[in-house]
Amino acid sequence: MKIAIMGIRGIPANYGGFETFIEQMAPRLAERGHEVTVYGRSNIIDYREPFYKGVRIRILPTISHKYLDTVAHTLICTLYSFFIPYDVVFICNSANAAFCIVPRLTGKPVVLNVDGLEWKRQKWNRAGKAFYRISEYLATFTPTAVVSDAREVQSYYLERFQKESTYIPYGAPETPVKSRETLDRFGLEEREYVLYVSRMEPENNAHRVVEAFEKVKTSKKLVMVGDAPYASDYIAGLRATQDPRIIFTGYVFGQGYRELQSHAYCYVQATEVGGTHPALLEGMGYGNCVLANDVPEHHEVLGKAGCYFTTREGDSLRGQLQYLLDHPLEVARYRQIVRERVHDRYSWDKVTSDYEALFKKVAG
Repeated sequence: MKIAIMGIRGIPANYGGFETFIEQMAPRLAERGHEVTVYGRSNIIDYREPFYKGVRIRILPTISHKYLDTVAHTLICTLYSFFIPYDVVFICNSANAAFCIVPRLTGKPVVLNVDGLEWKRQKWNRAGKAFYRISEYLATFTPTAVVSDAREVQSYYLERFQKESTYIPYGAPETPVKSRETLDRFGLEEREYVLYVSRMEPENNAHRVVEAFEKVKTSKKLVMVGDAPYASDYIAGLRATQDPRIIFTGYVFGQGYRELQSHAYCYVQATEVGGTHPALLEGMGYGNCVLANDVPEHHEVLGKAGCYFTTREGDSLRGQLQYLLDHPLEVARYRQIVRERVHDRYSWDKVTSDYEALFKKVAG
């Protein structure tokens, strides 16, 4: 098949979950003989080669604005690809639901991954939240098929809109890495730091993690990985901490990111909204003991292979962190059972096969 992928920032991944997902799946599709093109944004992707791991890269312009970046770029991508004879177009993010119409005008089937319930995010104003609610409705009829990456999201679309969607989760790595150059760069020792990875935005609760860690008694460090392009004031507040144990790395991708995940003592997933978070699966895949926010999406992915805190109790995160720091044998037990869960449920090859089957189905 000739497959186009758009609605993301592009690959090689240097930002977030959708990009990490496509960097894993697109080359696997190419290895299976498909002709895959991934569209990227000129303000994010600085990759000059025409192919990346067998995948054709097309970099197109966008509008660098919090509310326009995603939709402007996807509109440009759909117009650019209007007369290219793709067998299927795969679009990410429910915000792009309106643009599914463009490729369908020329008979191209469109698969839309709606991601999570974006209108719940604190970063959006009223207009932004209303736009996402409208986009959810559009997603029920503009694409040929809808993909939900979490059972909670699948249930939401079925109950609210009576819309059936195909459940396909994200995948996870299964082999930790042994190299440690990034640890050396930040002055870290193996199993001597707690790891947090996410966009630094309020609903991802980076501030709660910092505040809780400031109160725990440990010589271990807290490593905060991530950034956000439109949250400079929030990030400045985080970095104002006086605790010398807390390290902010900014974005870390590729081998450096794999090293940080592979050598952590435990991993904290504090996000509140969204579907399946790739960073959570990566934390599990690299064999971490995971401490997750007590929301349904995390229970769906982690099950009983990790432990939880709740934001409804002010001291819950601190208490759970202190417990794990004080009980290394319990941490080791969670590392073992989480590996088994990943192997059984979240291999990237299975995810790719599920998408491949769906693409073949909509393409006839």
